Amino acid sequence: MKLVTAIIRPEKLADVKAALFELGVTGMSVGKIAGHGGEHNLHAHYRGQVVSSTFHEKVELKIAISTAFLEPTIQAICQHAQTGEVGDGKIFVQPLERVIRIRTQEQDYSAVTPIQTDPHGAI
Repeated sequence: MKLVTAIIRPEKLADVKAALFELGVTGMSVGKIAGHGGEHNLHAHYRGQVVSSTFHEKVELKIAISTAFLEPTIQAICQHAQTGEVGDGKIFVQPLERVIRIRTQEQDYSAVTPIQTDPHGAI
């Protein structure tokens, strides 16, 4: 089992979500975050002052998946989140020791996205 954390541009969320749903990866958490990488600082005028913002709005996806879904998930995120510009984001992959579905008390693989066959035969 793996935990995939993807930080992407907010405007790419709908495309990434649609691609993941097509794969059968439907369980995810989404949050708004702010971060700074290689992008330039934003400068704006506010009440006659120049305000510099070093943090940029991003969206963070957290997806707990079976190992079989790892590479298709990474490929879907990369393909649908990429603009080719600085600030497209990052993907972090971590092992999961234990997962428990609170409602049913199912554990580990039973508690993450079930393995399904995608329409393209990838899994």
